[in-house]
Amino acid sequence: MPELVVILVLGFFLLILAAKALQIIRPYEKGVVETLGKYSAPPRDPGLAFVMPFFQTLIKVDTREQVIDVPPQEVITKDNAAVTVDAVIYFRVTDPVRVIYNIANFQYAAVKLAQTNLRNIVGEMELDQTLTSREKINSQLRQVLDEATDEWGVKVVRVEIQKIEPPADITNAMSKQMKAEREKRAAILESEGFKQSAILKAEGERESQILRAEGDRQGAVIRAEGQAQAVRTLADAEKFRIETVFNAIHAGNPDAGLIAIRSLEALEKVADGKATKIFLPTEVGGALASLGAVAEVFRTNPQAPAANLPAAPARPVPPQA
Repeated sequence: MPELVVILVLGFFLLILAAKALQIIRPYEKGVVETLGKYSAPPRDPGLAFVMPFFQTLIKVDTREQVIDVPPQEVITKDNAAVTVDAVIYFRVTDPVRVIYNIANFQYAAVKLAQTNLRNIVGEMELDQTLTSREKINSQLRQVLDEATDEWGVKVVRVEIQKIEPPADITNAMSKQMKAEREKRAAILESEGFKQSAILKAEGERESQILRAEGDRQGAVIRAEGQAQAVRTLADAEKFRIETVFNAIHAGNPDAGLIAIRSLEALEKVADGKATKIFLPTEVGGALASLGAVAEVFRTNPQAPAANLPAAPARPVPPQA
């Protein structure tokens, strides 16, 4: 029975030794081994690591990217405006040995270093610059922190300014200024819109008048062309009628009596039974005299040939000067 107790005690002791001797290092960790309190071996890679219990100690260092929140602090700008600034720092461990032995509390040291350098960087800028130059502040602060933390085995990946907050009175003044600027821009845009609308309306009216004038001109041209075509058609028809009558008369070889009778019929149509004064040239007088003789011959002898008709009186010849 005592032997069984001793075996159980030894087994338990061996389990404790095995637990202390075999250590598991995660994929995002590095292991630093100390032998009797002294750094004695290169950092161990992820996996199963063996250490001598009671003689060696394994320190695990997280190499993932981590975040440090820098508490807000009041900073005086170059133009004596007090602003509240806070930031966040993103870093990762590059050398687990130096981060253990070169700095006691890295996060506390990084916060104080960031606050100090924020005061220096923002203090060299005016208020308007601080509000519009966040990228510049981020870049300068990251560069300063990266150089300072390099010997600690830490790489500062980036720095982000979360807030730059001026005092309440300056914020109200800036709000009023921004509101006035926006109202000014709105008024300018509104007037520009009215201007463009008036220009477009005037251009549209001008184009409309031009199109109406062009349409009227085209219509007048078409009407004039139609009227000219109609006149030409009527003239051609009248010409054809006259030529037809003229050719028919010449083809019939009329005598003087027939021509005289047709002339009388034409005069009757001209007078149209009305009291109308007709002025005839002197050459027509002789023709009318002949017509009187023709009428007399037809009354006495309706069958008289045209050759026996009396000739028209001769036209008197005016004396020569």
